[in-house]
Amino acid sequence: MKKSKKYRAAEAQIPEAPLAPLAAMKLVQEISSANFDETVTCDFRLGIDTRQADQQLRGTVSLPNGSGKEVRVAVFAEGEAARVAEEAGADIVGTADLMEQIQKGEFNFDAAVATPDQMGKVGRLGKILGPRGLMPNPKLGTVTNDVAKAIKELKGGRVEYRADRYGIAHVIIGKVSFTPEALAENYGAVYDEILRMKPAAAKGKYVKSITASSTMSPGVPVDSSVTRAYTESAE
Repeated sequence: MKKSKKYRAAEAQIPEAPLAPLAAMKLVQEISSANFDETVTCDFRLGIDTRQADQQLRGTVSLPNGSGKEVRVAVFAEGEAARVAEEAGADIVGTADLMEQIQKGEFNFDAAVATPDQMGKVGRLGKILGPRGLMPNPKLGTVTNDVAKAIKELKGGRVEYRADRYGIAHVIIGKVSFTPEALAENYGAVYDEILRMKPAAAKGKYVKSITASSTMSPGVPVDSSVTRAYTESAE
């Protein structure tokens, strides 16, 4: 793929040596040139083999400064739980009608929550919701009786992380419009969570490399040895 002049100019500003988190976030912002508020993500290349059942890595983490993304939440619930979901700010609440919309290919939401009693019905949508990452999952806190809490967390900045078949976890940490400190703090929350969830079966070096980038920019290497998100250089 041919690189644009702006992209090549941005690449020229990136040093070979990894930068401490705060410095990396500042550089990501400096080389951003798109005319929209780009999303900032971090790619964690991990020493795990996700083909092995005991080396899977998947979960959610709440970003202290939010993700900057408006999240539309659909809730599969009935009765009192449906009423609570509506009051908590769910964008769509329903069961049969919601399922019908999904079967027609209508996805007017970014995340889905379900009460446990609805999973017998929702399970039928697994082949549709699963590939899109929208299937409610108890391990991710999206199959719960406390729908209000789940909605609040999803809308407040909870993001999902999942290592792909290459052992790389791609995680949103905010927007280019955030302050560098806010991005660094969000990065720190994600980094701490990924370290905490290290599979027991993982061998050798766990975090091999980390790269931060905005939607349209090249990646900036982040020094994984720097544990304090606010520092600009290694201590």
